[in-house]
Amino acid sequence: MRRNVHVLGLSGSLRDDSGTRTAIRRALAAADAAGATTELLDLREYDLPPRDGDDADAGDAAILRERVAAADAVLLGSPVYHGSYASPLKTALDYCGSDEFDGTTVGLLAVAGGSYPTPTLEHMRAVARAVGAWTLPLQVGIGDAGSAFAGGDLVDEDLGERVDRLGEELVAYAGVDSYPTTVSEPFDPVAGV
Repeated sequence: MRRNVHVLGLSGSLRDDSGTRTAIRRALAAADAAGATTELLDLREYDLPPRDGDDADAGDAAILRERVAAADAVLLGSPVYHGSYASPLKTALDYCGSDEFDGTTVGLLAVAGGSYPTPTLEHMRAVARAVGAWTLPLQVGIGDAGSAFAGGDLVDEDLGERVDRLGEELVAYAGVDSYPTTVSEPFDPVAGV
């Protein structure tokens, strides 16, 4: 790796036994194995009241912004609530903006109790784009969460490998604006060629 890469996982789940947090931890473990430093920012540990335009530093907002801004790549993870992402993640993102996310590589992960969470992933992608982040084309949606996790990990190893790949790509593409356009030579994101 040509430089130190720090990957932050931001979990929008408040549930104690959270599939979202489990999947984020797995992605962060893959990022760590790829040579990055990693950190799970668990929103259960932060005082973040709903955003008031008159108080941008309410609660732990300044600490949250500092941690996000320090990351080279951010993994946004959320359970699916009514076809979108969870309000704790929305509140956290409301306290952040382009100062924290501009040029940052972002990965997306959503966990649904039912079918594949396409709208949730689209909503998170739109917010990341609005704050100037560069979102990885690879995203992970996990459906049927009740049967997708057991023993603190994913049951389906193919899905687990996809989560691992998301963590690896966060490291590989941290700091790039887009995927390379050349197809004649393989791109080495570490060497930059």
